[in-house]
Amino acid sequence: MLRFVHHPDYVSPGAPGTGMLFDKYGLVPMALDEMGAVYEVHRPDPMPRHWIEAVHDPDYVEQVMTCTVPPEKERRIGFPISERIARRALLSPGGTWRAAQLALLHGFAANGAGGSHHALYDTGAGYCVFNDLAIAASRLIAEAAVRRVLIVDLDVHQGDGTAALTAGRDDIVTFSMHGEKNFPARKAVSDLDVGLADGTGDDVYLAALADHLPRLIEDVRPDLIFYQAGVDPHEGDRLGRLALTDDGLEARDRFVMRLAVEAGIPLASVLGGGYGNDRMAVARRHARTMLALADAHDRFSSLTGGR
Repeated sequence: MLRFVHHPDYVSPGAPGTGMLFDKYGLVPMALDEMGAVYEVHRPDPMPRHWIEAVHDPDYVEQVMTCTVPPEKERRIGFPISERIARRALLSPGGTWRAAQLALLHGFAANGAGGSHHALYDTGAGYCVFNDLAIAASRLIAEAAVRRVLIVDLDVHQGDGTAALTAGRDDIVTFSMHGEKNFPARKAVSDLDVGLADGTGDDVYLAALADHLPRLIEDVRPDLIFYQAGVDPHEGDRLGRLALTDDGLEARDRFVMRLAVEAGIPLASVLGGGYGNDRMAVARRHARTMLALADAHDRFSSLTGGR
C-alpha cells in the first residue's frame, strides 16, 4: 500500500517563457493509475506560516504571501510569484510534514510534491520557493516527534539550500549525492557531499551510494529519513547530465529503502526534480520511484519483522 500525499493545488500553471511547468504534479496520480497502483491519498494542510518563518526570513515570507517578491528574486527562483504559486508554496512543506507523520505511523509515505532543496534563508532559487525539507524537519524536532533527522538527497542537483539552512545543527544531518558540475555552480557544504562526474551510469552510481550511505545511517542513527528522490539522474532527463537507466533508478530506491527498513527507521520521500519535454514520461519515473519504495518497504519489512 502506497500512502500518497497529494493536493489538487500542487498543480499550478507555469508562467509563459519560464520553462517551468507544474503539470507533472497532476500527472503523477495519472501515472499511478495507469500502472494499476494501489494507493490511498492523504490531503495536506498548508504549513502554518510561523513554521516557515522558523526557517526563512519573515520579510521574504511576507513577500511571497503578498506576491511582492522583487524581480531579482523571482529571476533567481525561475518564475514570478502569483497567488496560486504562493498557496502551493505553503502546501508543499505541509505535504512533506504530513508524509513524515504517516511514515512515523506506517514506516513509509510519499509526498507528491516537495524536495525544494535550493531555497535559501531570504530567497528562493532554482524553481524552489520555500525549503520544505528544512521546514518539516525543524517542525518535527520542535514538536518532539523525532530527535534527529537524516536528509538523503539524491536529486542530480546539490541540496545547497538545505545544507545552508541546517548548517551547524546536529539534529538535522544532510547527505547530497549529485552531479558535481551541475547546478548550482557554487556548492554549499552538506554534512556529507558526494559529487559525481557527468555521464556517471548505474554501476558507478550505485557503488558510490553503497560506499557512503550505510555508514552514514549507522553513524547518525536518525529517527526519520527524508528522502529527496529526484528522478533527474536519469539518462533521459533534460537537465540531468548523469546516465542512470530505469533499472538503475529502481535499484537506487530499493537500496535506500532496504537500509532504512533494516535499521528500523521510518522514511518519507519527496518528489524532487525531473525534467523533460515528455512530461508524462517524467511523471511515470516519479510514480515508479514511489512504487519501488513502497514495494521495497513491504518486502523488506516482512523479511525483518519490522513495520
